[in-house]
Amino acid sequence: MKYIKYKKYHIMSFLAKFSFVFIITFSLLSPLVFVGAVTSSGNTIDAKIENPLKGGIDTIPQFIEAIINIVLVVGVPILVLAIIYAGFLYVKAQGNSGELEVAHRTLLYTVVGGALLLGAFIIANAIGDTVKEIGAGV
Repeated sequence: MKYIKYKKYHIMSFLAKFSFVFIITFSLLSPLVFVGAVTSSGNTIDAKIENPLKGGIDTIPQFIEAIINIVLVVGVPILVLAIIYAGFLYVKAQGNSGELEVAHRTLLYTVVGGALLLGAFIIANAIGDTVKEIGAGV
């Protein structure tokens, strides 16, 4: 009995793990199955997948650019607040070596985060410009 119970829960956990694959596959393939289908009343079903990002984002490079712009809009104010917080920690330390170490580490992590934000922006623009130049040359 214990083996049957284990087997039952094993199958259920397997199905739970991969249920998202079935759901995504069904949702992506169902419009393709019903395109051009004729109903019993003689009407045709036209199914199209519309772009949910209606703001002029039609290609993957535009999508990546939009994501990076959102990250920059959110990340830069957080970066400024983190620098102010690191300055506050320096002032609060008043020469205490333990607290100065925390302030140094906070400032270091803030600068590294800012460099990552700037680097992501620069790399994305460089790759996007390169792709545009290659596409224009064809």
